[in-house]
Amino acid sequence: MPALPSTMVPLGTPLPHFDLPDVRTGLHVRTKDFTGRAVLVMFLCNHCPFVMHVRDEVARLGREHSTGGLAVVGISSNDPISYPEDAPERMAEEARSAQYCFPYCFDATQQVARDFKAACTPDFFLYDTHHLLAYRGCLDRSRPGSAIPVTGHELKMAIAAVLAGAPASTDQHPSIGCSIKWRGG
Repeated sequence: MPALPSTMVPLGTPLPHFDLPDVRTGLHVRTKDFTGRAVLVMFLCNHCPFVMHVRDEVARLGREHSTGGLAVVGISSNDPISYPEDAPERMAEEARSAQYCFPYCFDATQQVARDFKAACTPDFFLYDTHHLLAYRGCLDRSRPGSAIPVTGHELKMAIAAVLAGAPASTDQHPSIGCSIKWRGG
């Protein structure tokens, strides 16, 4: 399986604006919904083996932060024409199956992925309460086929720091995953 690293956007980058439908509820999720809260944005998809590898931990993270100071949002930007398993109705099925309790949004134009400079799935972006990028990179060092257990350690440490009002460690490692499936790409 070909792997692509995340782009490692500069820390301090502002949270890009988005307004996307949640495939679970049909309601729109907007950047302005998170005023005064830290935000974790995860670029996911249904079929990527790297996402499937961390799926349970991603769902657990969502449950752990379903109330409180951290908003959690999943976004799929994959082209559903070339990859029908990533179409909105299949995303809704995946959200139910994985027990995602966070919005799982569909980026139909792929503009949101471009605005975030997302490159792969999974790709994680954590913003502080001022909506400045505090962490970008991997969930942890586990990969499909590795003997390393999925713990979410690296992202969890960054979340703990941000929620405590402290900076996340700058020792951050790129996420590795399948490339976002761009239209015409």
